[in-house]
Amino acid sequence: MILAEQPSPAGERPEIQQIREAVRALCARFPGAYWRELDRARAYPKEFVAALTEAGMLSVLIPEEYGGSGLGLVAAAAILEEVQKSGGNGAACHAQMYIMGTILRHGSEAQKRQWLPGIALGALRLQAFGVTEPSAGTDTTAIRTTAVRDGERYIVNGQKVWTSRAEHSDLLLLLARTTPRDQVAKRTEGLSVFVVDMREAVGHGLTIRPIRTMLNHATTEVFFDNLAVPAANLIGVEGKGFRYILDGMNAERILIAAECVGDARWFLTRASDYARERVVFGRPIGQNQGIQFPIARSYIETEAAALMMQRAASLFEAGQPCGAEANMAKLLAADASWKAADMCLQTHGGFGFAEDYDIERKFRETRLYQVAPISTNLILGYVAEHVLGLPRSY
Repeated sequence: MILAEQPSPAGERPEIQQIREAVRALCARFPGAYWRELDRARAYPKEFVAALTEAGMLSVLIPEEYGGSGLGLVAAAAILEEVQKSGGNGAACHAQMYIMGTILRHGSEAQKRQWLPGIALGALRLQAFGVTEPSAGTDTTAIRTTAVRDGERYIVNGQKVWTSRAEHSDLLLLLARTTPRDQVAKRTEGLSVFVVDMREAVGHGLTIRPIRTMLNHATTEVFFDNLAVPAANLIGVEGKGFRYILDGMNAERILIAAECVGDARWFLTRASDYARERVVFGRPIGQNQGIQFPIARSYIETEAAALMMQRAASLFEAGQPCGAEANMAKLLAADASWKAADMCLQTHGGFGFAEDYDIERKFRETRLYQVAPISTNLILGYVAEHVLGLPRSY
């Protein structure tokens, strides 16, 4: 398996290489059969998430003073890349890594002490992010969920959709409008962020309904009906939540890019191995340029995406502006993984559709990232406006 035996990226820090080795060893305990069974049952990978948590893999972005390892985004990206490269699905728990960033960067010291140590230990699961709504989509400033101050609490009403992992999370990071849109000078104002304790809220104003999709993603819609949230759970300043949410999106996009790079490398390994071994008309199919060239092109595109992802992660970790790089990394990696998925299935022919090969499962899983957490078309719009200086298109 030539691709699988490639060394870690050139110049990578020794501790990151050690992390990769540890993740590979952990993932070896969860082979394809484990993921196939979960996919059939649309079940959550509790054992896998518990193993990652126990190994400290999900707390790498939490500073040591709050119980994490504080290793930074480069380490987090390496972890998720290796999970995907092993054939697993880090989407089941990747949000535990980065959602807490809003608390870390904008929460009070008391809030950090209240929640971050528990998140680092895995005693508290912050997996759910309540932003998207049916009527707003990616136009976040158009959300209708409201939070109205009532003494020492806020009363929340509204609905969220595509709130992944809500059934497997203790806490929800919620974006709601605290000032009506027609009463603010800018449409990005009047939005606030709250931490909702779903253990107390479910059945007392919070309802969660699962949405069955084409992949095993544990996504839901969430309804708020006069849900009381303590005012102490407001993150930062009321009305400034849109900026707090945007602040965490670069990390999300970089980590999703890392997952896509891992997916692409999994598909490349599978396709290359099969092309060397599969004999048709008396010769390995990999001897034919019709098979070789798509695999080679996919490899080149994956390596280019990996370089952009690594650059974005390094900039983020250094505290440098990285909005353009994070967006471009996500687009390049999502495209590379989707093209690699299609190439791998085509290389396998009919066998690519068979469950036991895992290709059809990973094919469905990696297709998600053309759409989520942000559409590739919106990234193109961002680059056109903010990098190239073209007129705003949306």
